[in-house]
Formats: sequence, C-alpha cells, structure tokens
Amino acid sequence: MFKFALGALFSLLLVWVPASVNAQEDGSAVTSAKKHGKIRIVLRHHAPHAVGHVSAPHAHQRLARRVVLLHGRRKVVYQHVLHVAPAPGVQSMGDLAGLNLTRDPLDLKSSVAFVLDQSNSEVLFEKNANVALPIASITKLMTGLVVVQAHQDMDEVLTVTDDDVDHKKFSTSRLKVGAQLSRANMLHIALMSSENRAAAALGRNYPGGLTAFVAAMNAKARALGMTDTRYVDANGLSSLNVASARDLAKLVMVAYQEPILRQYSTDPKYIVEPGGRPIQYGNTNHLVANPGWDIGLQKTGFINEAGRCLVMQARIEGRAVIMVFLDSKGKQSRTADAGRMRKWLEALKPAPLSPPVPVAGG
Repeated sequence: MFKFALGALFSLLLVWVPASVNAQEDGSAVTSAKKHGKIRIVLRHHAPHAVGHVSAPHAHQRLARRVVLLHGRRKVVYQHVLHVAPAPGVQSMGDLAGLNLTRDPLDLKSSVAFVLDQSNSEVLFEKNANVALPIASITKLMTGLVVVQAHQDMDEVLTVTDDDVDHKKFSTSRLKVGAQLSRANMLHIALMSSENRAAAALGRNYPGGLTAFVAAMNAKARALGMTDTRYVDANGLSSLNVASARDLAKLVMVAYQEPILRQYSTDPKYIVEPGGRPIQYGNTNHLVANPGWDIGLQKTGFINEAGRCLVMQARIEGRAVIMVFLDSKGKQSRTADAGRMRKWLEALKPAPLSPPVPVAGG
C-alpha cells in the first residue's frame, strides 16, 4: 500500500493508494472494462498538478477598449487593465489526489464508486475503490455499530456538554448545551440527520470515554478487515477519519445485520424533545422517502475535504446491493449518482454481454 502525502496544506492526512495505482508525471489516464454486467475502473496515473498543489489566483494584463467623451466628441481609447482570475473553488482530498480526473461510462459525479451484490459479494461496479479518503459523517455508521454491539443501556439519558460542541469547523446543531436525550434518541438523530453533537455525546458516554470509544471503532474496523480505515472521532468532522469504498462496503454489510441501525438510518422524520420542547428532524437522504426506492440502510456525509458522500443498501430488481459514493460534486450529485447506478443495474441482463469496448479516459 503506497501512501501519497497531499501537500503542506493537508500534511495531517495521507491518502493511501494500493500498488495498482501509480503516481506518474506524464498526465492521467483511466482504464475500464465491462464484462458480464460489471464495470471496473482503476485510476492509473495522476496529473502532476493534482497532488499536493492548489492553484492560486493569477493576474494578467489585458487591453480594454473604452469610449469616452472629449470636448463633446466621442473618442475610442485603449487602456491596459489588470485582470485577476477568480480563486478556484474548495478542493477535496480526492481532487488533490487527481481522482476527479477519472472518467466512467455512467458519467458519475463521484470520484469514487463501489457497488456490491450483497448476497454473494460480487463486485458489480468499481471506480477508485481502494483509495482511502475522508468519509465525513459516514463515520457515524461505525459509531452506531459500536454503540449497539456494546449493549449499552439505550434508555439512559445523556446530556450534551461543551465537550460535544464543534470548536474546529463550528458546525451548527439544534441540540443546545444542557440538552438531554436518551441514548436511543441520540443514536436515532445521529444516523438519520447526522446530528454531530448527538454522535459526540454517544462517544463520550462510552465506558472509558471518547478515547476508548475511538479505540473501539478502530478495533472493529480491523476485525472487519477494513485495512484502509482510520477513525479519530465519533462524528466525522475531522478529515482524519478515512476509509476506502471497499472498506465501507464491508461496514455496510455488517451494519445491515443490526435492525436498530436499519430503522434509525432510514426513518424519513423523527421528533425528539430535549428539555420538553419538540424538535422535528428530517433524513439527510431524501431517497428514503421516495416510494420508488427500497432502501434498507443508508448514511450521508459531507465536509469540504470529503465532498458529498453516501453509502446505501438497497434492493433493485430483486437484487440486494450495497452502494458507496465518495467525493461527489454538487449537493444532489450523490443521490443522482445512485439513480444513474440504479438505472444501469435495472438494464443488466443475466446473459453475458458482448465483448467489452474500451472506454477512453482523461
């Protein structure tokens, strides 16, 4: 497993790339193959400017034509003006690693995608699936798994403290310091609505505190064979929570076995009453309320370093599949990618497909 440092600005995070992914200085290229209803796309090369470098705004002079009035008569004059290019948008770790250069036949907006047949673990679609990237609030799925499998009292009332407040990214929360909810309700809104303070409170109230909880998260990851995964908190706000799409598929496979995680993550709405005042939460994934989808478990995530992320178990044409989309561009792009993948899976035929046609990449 090779490790790519993503530059001085992001020196705290290493993006791990397997031996099949080689950093080159001769541009980028993508190989893909389609066989028997499966697509596998592997990033072969990185563009040299994509790793560890963020383009800075630049300025240049241009000649501007102006019409002015001089002594009552129109006159055309030319002036040199300084033109400053706008600053680029926020780049994710996947962008910095060049993963956004990977093309695929479905034109996905996610830099990473992985689809697995849940019944037999057959890989149906793969795109940069072995690269470890920040996973944002997908972290909370492991948080839920550790809480449930620790058999903690779900009726115990937990109190939000200042330790649960995000003092790094200053994310907002509807749970004020002093708010009290049962462990079950904390878990419910953490999974369904990605409530950060609820997830932090769950970790802090684990035997041994947050340090022991994070250790348990990493131990569970190792036990599941999630070799590209590392956790540092319970809510996913740190970009140091990283995993590959293959690893996350393993997590979804195991989490799906827990009924409480299935129920809480797929509820469209839920009302809690911290301090006696009702607050209605909604699901961060609008697909759960779509009657055209049969979703058994899901979790979304977003921080700038991770892009938009989504993991999901769904039944499509009678087949149970696990989908993972990481580093997607655009607010609705991850669910749109799920829709593209669904249409592709629906169109698959059981008979072998025609010989694969190479797909050019760039």
